[in-house]
This record gives sequence, structure tokens and C-alpha cells, in this order.
Amino acid sequence: MAGERSSHRSAHGREVGAQLHLGEMVERASSREQALSELFVVLADGLVADYDVVDLLDQLVAACVGILGLAGAGLLLVDHGSLAVVAASNKDARQLEAFEVKIDDGPCLDSFRTGAAVTSNDLRADRARWPFFAPVALAAGFESVTAVPLRLREETIGSLGMFPRGSDLITAADQRLAQAFADVATIGVLQRRSAEHSAMLTDQLQHAVDSRVVIEQAKGVLAERHTVSLDAAFDALRRYARSHNAKLTHIASAVLGGDLHLGDLTGGGAVS
Repeated sequence: MAGERSSHRSAHGREVGAQLHLGEMVERASSREQALSELFVVLADGLVADYDVVDLLDQLVAACVGILGLAGAGLLLVDHGSLAVVAASNKDARQLEAFEVKIDDGPCLDSFRTGAAVTSNDLRADRARWPFFAPVALAAGFESVTAVPLRLREETIGSLGMFPRGSDLITAADQRLAQAFADVATIGVLQRRSAEHSAMLTDQLQHAVDSRVVIEQAKGVLAERHTVSLDAAFDALRRYARSHNAKLTHIASAVLGGDLHLGDLTGGGAVS
């Protein structure tokens, strides 16, 4: 499974070292409690520094499989209104999660929509529940499944699907632990989105300030060269931009670059 994860990450051009280190950490741990402790230390360190959210989700899925002893796991995340597979422990889990999204049928879809955990201890008995998903999951060797939501308060952004080995079942304690994994993933994703949104707002504010500076400079150039008031210069800039369906900042930049003059802006008419 570690080899499959490695080849998958390489195929997508992403660094595999962090995930393999996490897998080795889980294997070397003398107890599950130690593995959990070390895992959350690693994840906490990642959340307070600049981090790759996809790598974070890959690590969570790998840890979920390693610590809970699963056959596979996959994580769906909503992006622009649609769910997509963003992390999976192996090829079978990735293909099954992608199949869920494609056919709009399965436990991860149900968990995402309801914001609650969804479990089937016997997929054979639940064929009527998921008529498309269950047969494909069984054919892949998965006999049971549990899905938990990626949710923070009222916002659900995805789901984590887990597939036990053979006839194994996910216990209530393991489900609570998986929900903790999902909660960490949710915080990581929302924190990254918040940072990107803040960066976007900062860029927009800076652009507005820079644009204002260019416009004020153009007004000053026109007023000085042609002995008109600043208000008259701005009115000429604005009228020209509107009549030519152009941005005011672009017209101001053209004035500063010497490509437009007051006569061009007014069509040769006087400015008062």
C-alpha cells in the first residue's frame, strides 16, 4: 500500500517524503497511542506553518489507514459546488471514491449531504441502499464501509470514506478517532481557504490604492501641462474612459506614458 501511495504521488508530481515518513512513523510506534500522539504533533506543526493542503490530506488518509488498520480510505472535498477525490490511500480506494462521485451514489455522498456519519457493516445486505455503489465496492473486495463528514459547525466541505479489511468492522471508538482525523482535515482546508481569501482581499486593496495613485498622477500631469483644474482634468479622464469603454486606470496610465494628451481626451475641445 505504501508503494501504491508512492507511485500515485509521483504520478501527480508531488513530494512523497512527508507521507512516507508518516507511514514509517506509524509502523515504528510501539503503541497506537504513541502513533496518535506523534501524528497530531506532526499535523499541528503543519497547520502553524505554510503548508500544502493536499499533502496534509494525503498524510491524514495515510495515517487513518495505518492507525485504524484499514484496507483503504479516500477523501472527497467540495470545490466550486462539486465533490472531487483529493486524497486516497491506494488505487482501489481512489477509483471507488471517484465512482461514487460519478454515479452520485454511496456512503460518502450521503455523509456529505447529511453532515453525519454513515455506516454499513454488510454491503451485501445494503445493495438496495446503494444499488450502484455496493456491487462495485464488493467487487473491489470491500465488505463494509464507514464515512464521516468534514464539517465545522454548519458547514460541511467533504467526507472521509474508510474501508476495513475483509470482514473487519470499524468500532465506535475507531469512528470517533476517524472523525477527529476529519476534523483536523476540515480545519486545515478552511484555514487555507481563509488565508487565500485574505490574500485576495489584500491584493484587491493594494490594486485599488495603486490605481488611485496612477489616476491622481495623471490628473496632476494634465492640470500642470494644460493649466486646467484638477477637477477638470479628472472629468476629462473619466469622460474619455466611459466613451471608449475603457478602465479609468488604463487611460490614466496612457496619459502618464505620453500616449494620450488633453486634446485626445476632449476631442480638441476646451476644458473648463
